[in-house]
Amino acid sequence: MPQLTMAESLNLALDQSMAADDAVCVIGEDIGVNGGVFRITKGLLEKYGEDRVIDTPLAENGIIGAAVGMAIYGLKPVAEIQFSGFMMQAFDQIEQNMARMRNRSRGRYPVPMVLRTPYGGGIRAVEHHSESREAYWAHTPGLKVVIPSGPRNARSLLHAAINDPDPVIFYEPKAVYRAFREDVPDEPESLEIGKAQVVREGSDITLIAYGAMMRPTLEAAEDLVDLHQVNAEVIDLLSISPMDTQTLVDSVSKTGRCVIVHEGPRTCGVAAEIIARLNEHAFEHLEAPIKRITGYDIHFPFFQVEQHYLPDPDTIVEAVQQTLAYE
Repeated sequence: MPQLTMAESLNLALDQSMAADDAVCVIGEDIGVNGGVFRITKGLLEKYGEDRVIDTPLAENGIIGAAVGMAIYGLKPVAEIQFSGFMMQAFDQIEQNMARMRNRSRGRYPVPMVLRTPYGGGIRAVEHHSESREAYWAHTPGLKVVIPSGPRNARSLLHAAINDPDPVIFYEPKAVYRAFREDVPDEPESLEIGKAQVVREGSDITLIAYGAMMRPTLEAAEDLVDLHQVNAEVIDLLSISPMDTQTLVDSVSKTGRCVIVHEGPRTCGVAAEIIARLNEHAFEHLEAPIKRITGYDIHFPFFQVEQHYLPDPDTIVEAVQQTLAYE
């Protein structure tokens, strides 16, 4: 089983999907000749030609508008926006057409497309290149929003997204693109969109995270057991919308305590939605208020101080200790 980075596994998912289905194509800025700004589409132009690997002008609204039209007419486009901060240039097409077309046409025109984009901090990028705005898209009816955390689930989730009959926002944590390698089997795999994974079983507290925040959360879980004899259960959310409420409720009903970690801003973030669902479905099992470790309600800072913005293992451990100490 080869060991791949997330960048390589995403490239594999695209390659295998295009080989299996002539309707799958990719479209975006610099994705052809240059292989994408992060080289996710490297080599696809040479294999599949410019009819299926379509370089576009720098025009995000045009990219998504064209992809919506392609999807309506039976193709399965995978559109790339170079950085998630520039999805705002395509907000009209995403919200008004991509998300609404199936409902507007009463099911006559589904939009089986994927919008891929790198998001989040951790690579010392400039303004508009480090946002975590997944809550925007989860709040938009008609869109599915998924976020992988490692090479293997990235390949499996992208495969599932490409074959989904509805539009999927596929957020890729760019800090993880080449951060580590995992075993990724040659044969295609697919994960069910809308299902979280319990990646570490525990009994004392539930930690919920996704994307790039899985690594500091898992590191915190190891520190907790080694230094404080606390056995934390860790859940990788994977899908923001639809959200796997049942897996979260089952875990918190067992542990009675919960800390949620994400790098997006705090107010109206994904953690707030998770807390609401746990209050609705697991309130009688809670033994302490749920804590959230998030980014701040500010614009993502410049690279000199970005590590002070992002949650880290020490902050997560401190939040767990406070939650366990609550009586």
